[in-house]
Amino acid sequence: MAAPQAHPGTLEWVRPPRQARSQLTLGRILDAAESLLREKCWEDTSVAEIVRRADSSVGAFYARFRDKDALLSALHERFVEEAIATAEHALCEKRWAGSSISEIVRELVAFQVRIQDQHAGLVRAIVLRSAECAEFRDRGLRMTASIDGLFARLVVARRHEILHPIPIAAAAFTSRLIGGAMLQRLLFPAAANLASPELSLVGELTHAALAYLGVFPEDAVDAD
Repeated sequence: MAAPQAHPGTLEWVRPPRQARSQLTLGRILDAAESLLREKCWEDTSVAEIVRRADSSVGAFYARFRDKDALLSALHERFVEEAIATAEHALCEKRWAGSSISEIVRELVAFQVRIQDQHAGLVRAIVLRSAECAEFRDRGLRMTASIDGLFARLVVARRHEILHPIPIAAAAFTSRLIGGAMLQRLLFPAAANLASPELSLVGELTHAALAYLGVFPEDAVDAD
């Protein structure tokens, strides 16, 4: 039997190109706001700080946004667009040709942990806003549905590797299982700490996901 083919390259966050010159100032403001969210919460971030970091002006800000909430909405829209583009790249079947479901889940979990760390401040602000805003919830559901569908294709193509009798539903639930654990880690970091320093988040989430899918233990890849 031929050896599995290695999937090409490292998984990376995808930012679709924006070529219009009119987008440059907007992009700087969005980037500045996201940068500040790595340092403080959204409530403590001011318009003055954002435009100063963007090397812009308050006038330029209000020419584009009604208020700070409108800016967060634009940040969310960009994040969803990028997340879907990233998922289309990361979950492409050609990328994983010859890879087992164990290998796929292990790398996707590690990637999701890394991405959450990179965008933690923004994602936290989005999650908190989604609790009270239907517009944010609808965007989040659109993103989740797209990612679930792409992941389900990878799982169904490897249905012979899993014991779960309903692969498509199992794939969606696996995605939510991982997402739920990641959400707890984001909002309640102390509660999400593992019980032992010998355990790794990536390893335990991978094992939990594979156990739910019903992957044969002897086929599972060591995720630690």
